[in-house]
Parts: sequence; C-alpha cells; structure tokens
Amino acid sequence: MTSSSCTFLFKNGLITNLAENPSVTTLLETHQGAYTTSRTHNGGSLLLFWERHMNRLSNSLRILLNSNPELLFNSETCRVPVSLVSIKPTMWDSLVQSLVSDSMSKVLPFVLKQRRSGEELAITCLVSGDVDSLEELEGDAEIFSTIFDVYVHVGSYVPPLFGIHENAARLAVVGRGRRTANAKYSDWVRQRKHLEKLRPPYVNELLLSNNGDRILEGCLTNLFVVCRKDVNGDYQKASQRDSESIVSIELQTAPVRDGVLPGVLRQVILDICSRNKIPVREIAPSWSEREMWSEAFITNSLRLLQHVELIQAASSWESLEAQIWTDVKWEEKLFEHAPGRITVLIEKEIMEMSTIEGYPVALFND
Repeated sequence: MTSSSCTFLFKNGLITNLAENPSVTTLLETHQGAYTTSRTHNGGSLLLFWERHMNRLSNSLRILLNSNPELLFNSETCRVPVSLVSIKPTMWDSLVQSLVSDSMSKVLPFVLKQRRSGEELAITCLVSGDVDSLEELEGDAEIFSTIFDVYVHVGSYVPPLFGIHENAARLAVVGRGRRTANAKYSDWVRQRKHLEKLRPPYVNELLLSNNGDRILEGCLTNLFVVCRKDVNGDYQKASQRDSESIVSIELQTAPVRDGVLPGVLRQVILDICSRNKIPVREIAPSWSEREMWSEAFITNSLRLLQHVELIQAASSWESLEAQIWTDVKWEEKLFEHAPGRITVLIEKEIMEMSTIEGYPVALFND
C-alpha cells in the first residue's frame, strides 16, 4: 500500500468505515475532548515518550472535568457528578491509562499489518465524553469507561530531517493566548481558526502573546529562545558586546503559570537542560529584547525539535485587529546561523532519549 493510504480512524477499538476516515483536524473539530499526539520511532517499533503522553492526557481530562466540562462533553449545561470528580488521582490515572490501552491493543496490531516496512506512524488519541451516559452515572468507578469514548487516529508520518534549511521554521506572532491552556483539548482547533487570516506567506507556525511583547507559545508548539546576557545579568551591555567570552546565555521559555500548554517535549527539554547544566529561565521571551536572541527552536511530539529561521511580529499590537496579514506592518528577527550550538546539542539529546523512553509497540499486541 502507498504511504498516503495508511490512514485509519477507530472508535473504542473498532475501525470506522474505511471510505470515510477523516483527517485529524476533522476529527478534533467534530468531537470535544482531551487528546494527545505522538508518533512511532525506529521503524515503527517504539512510541515516543508514551508514558509522558498518558500522564498529560490524564491531567488534561481531570482539568477539563473540574473547570470546563463543556469542553469534554460538548454541553453547556452538563452536570458532573461528585463521584466522578472525587476519584483519587492515582485511581484516575490508572482508569485513563486502562481505557486508552484497551483501544490501542486493538488498533496497533491491525495498523502495523497494513503499513509499509520501516514506515513511521502519527497517532492521535482523543478521549471524548458522552453526556447522555454522564447523566446515568451513579457513582461507580467501574463504569468509568461507559461515559468516555476513545478515538484513535493513525496516519503515515515522514519525520523531517533536522538542520536542513528547507525544514527551518518561520513564525509569526498573531494572537492572544489560549484559555485553559494547561490542558490539551480539541476545541482549540476550532478556536484558532480566526488567526489564519493573519498568517503571512511561508509562515508555518503562529505564535501567541497577550501583549505583543511576551511570547507564550505556538498554536501547535512550545517556543524556546537562546538569549545572550552579560555575566552580571545586564542585558543592555550584552547586546553591545561582540566577545562571547564575557557573555553568558540562557534558554528561555514561557512558564506554565503564564498560560501555556505543558508540552511533553517541553518537559523533556527542561530535563535535558538540567542534566547538561544548560541555564534555563522560565520566562516568556520578550520581543523587545530580540536583538539578544542568538537561537530559537519550537517543539512538539511530531516535529520533536525544529530550528527557527525567522520570527515576525506586528509593529503595533493593535494592528492585529486588521482583517488580513497584508494590513499589518511586520518586524522581523532573522537567525542567520541556524541551527545554533545549543539547538544542535539539545536535538542530539532528544534523539537519545527517544530511544531510552520509547515504549515498545509490541506491548500492545494481543
């Protein structure tokens, strides 16, 4: 079979009509819920950071259940029983993992027989609430699975080669941060559509900011910036000096408390930096200090790490009220020597951890 034909959608472990398999975007626009996306590695033999993905999916479900159940059950008036929200965190994690694993054990053996040898797969798991079943819930955790449906979308994926100029990211700051940003939920796919009118040509990721200066994250990614600074912390002096011997660097990324998604790769990179003694400051990178940026990269679970070539931002934050991107005057930050030294080091570490923390696909076989 051809690479493009390897696309399947399953609901609770059962394959849908092959002629009607939607794209991932269509699936997420159609069903409310929490989701996560990972991919295989090493010729389809490993799932990347799967245990981290399951933890994040479980956390996202619990956050939505407690704060925004309408984003989980597609109902503005749904009432979540106390018995459901009072499930202990350890039991909750176990129930979510069991629910997803049950579907994955039916999905992956089927898909792996269909894929071409050595082909990698992108896998999205969406857990969506059934509001009708919710109303019938009487407090028994054993019927947890009756109120949630698990959708698994699988498609072929060709990982981009790191460091190739054609694979560099071009970014533009175009809109405000997400609500309920600490959970990964499907409704965000619909919410972000209004930002597309401001996407300049050749830009492949849109960045979010609440004030036009402090950059939070991308619509699909977390953002990291390598910033130069004087050894005494004087940014102004650092921007005026050429000798790297008197200038230190730090990696900057917005903290979760500012309203960004706690991405799986985001945490992987923080772990890598801690282990390699790379200075990190969890602060939203400031566009006004862009002259001190020496490198930048974005991360998510499909791309892993993608070095940045260019970032654009509006000269006036208010101008983003314009109808289309051509009505906005843009400023640019160009990274002429991308990928930089820190970016290359972190990418190498990610690839090593991909194998160390890879979850064997064979464990899902019946």
